[in-house]
Amino acid sequence: MAAPALPPLPPQLKSIQHHLRTAQELDKREPVVAYYCRLYAMQTGMKIDSKTPECRKFLSKLMDQLEAMKKQFGDNEAITQEIVGSAHVENYALKMFLYADNEDRAGQFHKNMIKSFYTASLLIDVLTVFGELTEENAQHRKYARWKAAYIHNCLKNGETPQPGPIGMEGESFADAEREEAGSSSVHSGTTPSSSSTYEANNIPTSNYTGIHIPPGAHAPANTPAEVPHNTGVTSNTIQPAPQNIPLVDPSLYSAQSAGEVRLTPEDFARAQKYCKYAGSALQYEDVSTAVQNLQKALKLLITGRE
Repeated sequence: MAAPALPPLPPQLKSIQHHLRTAQELDKREPVVAYYCRLYAMQTGMKIDSKTPECRKFLSKLMDQLEAMKKQFGDNEAITQEIVGSAHVENYALKMFLYADNEDRAGQFHKNMIKSFYTASLLIDVLTVFGELTEENAQHRKYARWKAAYIHNCLKNGETPQPGPIGMEGESFADAEREEAGSSSVHSGTTPSSSSTYEANNIPTSNYTGIHIPPGAHAPANTPAEVPHNTGVTSNTIQPAPQNIPLVDPSLYSAQSAGEVRLTPEDFARAQKYCKYAGSALQYEDVSTAVQNLQKALKLLITGRE
């Protein structure tokens, strides 16, 4: 079922165009993520301007799209239950982030990895639909957005980017967006303006020296493999870091189910999410993260509390 076409995007709502474009790109392969991208755009657009006629008309049509998708996927728990939807969007965002991060650390710099970094940052924006971002996701969003700009500008200027986290000030996304605008539109029937740019107020200016985002950290299951072997990269070789394995919480050995503990669907979704994170961590030999997440899942299942 085709979603109702949107009218031209009013200039006042320019800041949601990238989320709408991402929704359009994901409609076929990730309709749940596409739905929440539109929901984020809708909520954000309402806050920006829901009064002027052109904005009201656009947001009304966007609401029609959301209603059509809700009917189409009404039996999907990721649409009907926010905790499941949140885990689904977060897993996909981190999958995109991990792919780009692995390519970056392997010294494989190309447009797809730049786009993956930036798309990951947009999808982390979308997570605010479900509540405040965790500190970790906020850091991933900043890092992904900065990396996309840094690598794009390096390639544009004929320079070789440095793999992995390094010290670098914020970069402009304007050229990257102008280049992208020529090949895709935000919504059917419209042509992006040649002057459209990434929003300047979204560009981080923090220095990233010392940020540690280990490959595969908190990545969802079935994500791309670790840095490929024999890439020809002779510098910035990733060395296994010594790991501090957390002690298993002794109380879990003797913990008993507190009588009539009734786990809700949200509890099961959270436990499944912790187990997915643990499985992903083990793919990258991150024992500490795996143990922490398994303990969280076990405690939740035994006691009904986190």
